[in-house]
Amino acid sequence: MRVHRTTLPLIIAAFATSPGIPAPDAAPKPNVILILADDLGYGEVGCYGQKTIRTPNIDRIAADGMRFTQFYAGSTVCAPSRSVLMTGQHMGHTRVRGNSSKPGAQELRDEDVTVAEVLSQSGYATGLVGKWGLGEVETEGHPNRQGFGYFFGFLNQTHAHNHFPDHLWRNSDRVPLPNDLVAVGTVGAGYATETVVYADDLFFDEAAKFVEQHRDEPFFLEIALTVPHANNERSRLLGDGQEVPDYGRFEKESWPSPLRGQAAMIERMDQRIGALFEKLRQLDLDGKTVVIFTSDNGPHNEGGPAFTPEFFDANGPLRGIKRDLTDGGIRVPFIVRWPGHVEPGAVSGHVGYFGDVMATLAELAGAPAQEGPDSISIVPTLLAKGDQTRHDYLYWELHENGTDQAVVLDGRWKGLSPKAPGEPIQLYDLGADTGEQADVAAENPAIVAQIEKILTEAHVPNEHWRIEAADPTPASRKD
Repeated sequence: MRVHRTTLPLIIAAFATSPGIPAPDAAPKPNVILILADDLGYGEVGCYGQKTIRTPNIDRIAADGMRFTQFYAGSTVCAPSRSVLMTGQHMGHTRVRGNSSKPGAQELRDEDVTVAEVLSQSGYATGLVGKWGLGEVETEGHPNRQGFGYFFGFLNQTHAHNHFPDHLWRNSDRVPLPNDLVAVGTVGAGYATETVVYADDLFFDEAAKFVEQHRDEPFFLEIALTVPHANNERSRLLGDGQEVPDYGRFEKESWPSPLRGQAAMIERMDQRIGALFEKLRQLDLDGKTVVIFTSDNGPHNEGGPAFTPEFFDANGPLRGIKRDLTDGGIRVPFIVRWPGHVEPGAVSGHVGYFGDVMATLAELAGAPAQEGPDSISIVPTLLAKGDQTRHDYLYWELHENGTDQAVVLDGRWKGLSPKAPGEPIQLYDLGADTGEQADVAAENPAIVAQIEKILTEAHVPNEHWRIEAADPTPASRKD
């Protein structure tokens, strides 16, 4: 169901007073903390098979909650993945479908309804710390105009390349930071020679303050981290884009510095997540808070010439990385913890994606139902109660160097659009071939025909994002 923001309060009031429907306040509303890593691969945390990098606090979320084995990001690159997460619409429908500097192309509008807005209208205090990427100051896409009562972080994703920035934003106010920046390009991109404050440390500090400030009311907090994303400008100029205050226990490893930085970034994130859980316990909020941990897309390969995602087996058993529509680019860690409600140590093969966060959090919050073809609540799976609705298919587009498309049909069949006109669709049986190694299109013409139909119908025209044939000129990479 799509709900226009101007009618949302009236709909909420109607739900609260309709016969037979309990008011949203009839049961305690759980707090929600959504932790979104940036370019973290399926295989880069311990509970998904990582052997070298230690993530005990993330692993504890899985031990105390539910780990999903086939959950997908909204996209294989940054901004559109976040657009899917916020709007509950898949890539053929959501507003922002790619990374772009074209005016208006990477910006939500007032008519878009976000999960933050749905929860805000249902009595939640809402906050975002970290990376946004869906609208600048004085645009309709600014987080304060998209349901977040408080924002601190990066508005622009290129600005977010720098882990030691010279400024961040608090709502619409520019907050100077004492890092000495060598500017490269625009909007604060570049790298710091004087590294005093680390952006993600500030984000966790702000998150702790937000939790304490709103401890007596239901809250929704998104912590949109920038690790382990590379500083692309530093990678290009200096060859080392994995910025971190120190290498921790990897200081003396003989690995190239980008690899030591990657491991140190992930372990530092994990340590700060542990400190956040301690804060919840101190405030007696642990059992009242749903915590979700995930990543915006698959692992990157942008840390410099000495960096390779294969070193840490970052995509685990999957094929591909960021900017691929094979599962390595879009299947991500997804873990949910809610003590007393979600069974500890549970593992689910339910096939879902970022768009389902909208319907799921709306149901948990007692908000008006947001479930529809693009967004299906996974509450029945989380709570092991009732029948779980399933997607007929999941759909993605990638708008770089033409348009690539992908479909997961019935949770099993993976279809990839032709790479060039006249070439056939690729088809993989994910049930038997997790690594997408054997193209079985020739043996399954009926499945191919279904996927061809979806590839045509799932894309709704958008003024900025059109289905186009591949261009032989490589696309620029802006995230």
